[in-house]
Amino acid sequence: MIIQSVSQLIGNTPLLELPIDVPNGSHIYAKLEMFNPGGSIKDRLGQYLIQDGIDKGKINDQTTIIEPTAGNTGIGVALAAQQHHLPTILVVPEKFSYEKQTLMRALGATIVNTPSEGGIKEAIQKAREIAADTPNSYVPMQFENPANPATYYHTLAPELIADLGDQGIDAFVAGAGSGGTFAGIAKYLKEQNLKTKSIVVEPEGSILNGGPAHSHRTEGIGVEFIPPFFQEVTIDETLTIPDADAFEQVRQMAATQGLFIGSSSGAALAASLKVAEELPANSTIVTVFPDSSERYMSEHIYEKEA
Repeated sequence: MIIQSVSQLIGNTPLLELPIDVPNGSHIYAKLEMFNPGGSIKDRLGQYLIQDGIDKGKINDQTTIIEPTAGNTGIGVALAAQQHHLPTILVVPEKFSYEKQTLMRALGATIVNTPSEGGIKEAIQKAREIAADTPNSYVPMQFENPANPATYYHTLAPELIADLGDQGIDAFVAGAGSGGTFAGIAKYLKEQNLKTKSIVVEPEGSILNGGPAHSHRTEGIGVEFIPPFFQEVTIDETLTIPDADAFEQVRQMAATQGLFIGSSSGAALAASLKVAEELPANSTIVTVFPDSSERYMSEHIYEKEA
C-alpha cells in the first residue's frame, strides 16, 4: 500500500475479539486505536477539529492553533496542524505523561504547562488567556466543541457496525475524558439499536458517579465537570474503576496477550468484564482501547504499587 500522507492512516483500526475468559460465555471486542499514526484515538479528533475549523472559516493559513489537552488530543491536533503548516500552542497540566509532551514537541508544537493541582480547568483558562493575546488564533476547545462527538459518530461508530455486521452489539463500554468519544459512539449505536446498552467508565476521583474529585493514576479519562455532550446521549450505567483494577488489566494484557494498552484501556476492559457478568449469556460487548502503554513508561505503568 502506497500513501502520500500519514493522515491517510487515520481510522479503520483493527477490532480485536479478546481471546480471554469472559463471564457467561460472552465476547469482548476492543477497537485498537493505538494503530493510528499518532498512537491514539485522538488522531481522529485532531484531524476532524482542524478540518471543521477550516470549513467554517475559523482557520486560515496564518492561524495559530491553541488547545488545552491532557496529551493525546494535543498530539492529534499537532499532527493535523502540521499538515496545514499551522503554528500550534498546547496547554498541558504538568502531571501528564512526559512521553506525550515529548511527542507534541516533536511534531512542532509549543508546550505551555500549567500546575498539576489546577487540572484541566486551569489549562482551559490559560489557553483562553493565550488566545486573547494572540491575533488570528483559534481554540478548537475539545471540551465543548460539537465536532468532538461528531468525530466518532461519523468515523469510529460506523466502523464498529461494519466490522460486526449482523452480529449486533449488546453493550458499548468506554471511558470518558472530554466525553466526546463515548457520546458520539453511543448516540450512533443507539440509533442503530435502542437495546444496545451504553456504559461509561471513569476512575475513582472522577465525579460522574457523584464521588469526590481527587487525583488518580489512570490517565486520559475522568472528569472534573460533566461533559456537555452527555446531554444528547442516553447513559445506561456509569462504572467507577479503581486504579488498581485498571493497571492489573494493563499488566495482564501484556503478559498473556502481547497487547500493550494504556491505563484507560485497562479501566475499559475491567468495566467490560463487570458488564459481562450482568448481561445474558453469549452477549457481544464492544469497547475502545484509546492508546498504548508506551507513552506511559516513565510513569512505571507495569509496576505494582507497594
